[in-house]
Amino acid sequence: MNKYIIFYLAIINMAGFAEVYRDKAKSIKKQWRTPESRFFIISALFGGIGVLIGMHTFRHKTRHIKFTLGIPAIIALQAAAVYMVLK
Repeated sequence: MNKYIIFYLAIINMAGFAEVYRDKAKSIKKQWRTPESRFFIISALFGGIGVLIGMHTFRHKTRHIKFTLGIPAIIALQAAAVYMVLK
């Protein structure tokens, strides 16, 4: 796999993980929150694994069906698409 692709995937997933942490911290402090669409945009840009790990690590957004089903669905669709391209 191309080293630039691996680098991109590492960065976007770290960003997703960090964004979940940031939103959780702001939630606790009752401050301005991250728009939910941002989590889905990051996931669509192949950062879904970082968002999903962040959700479970920080126990954040795990009661929302659109997150508990939506983020894994995005990951599954992306995995299927990559499989079809590389097949």
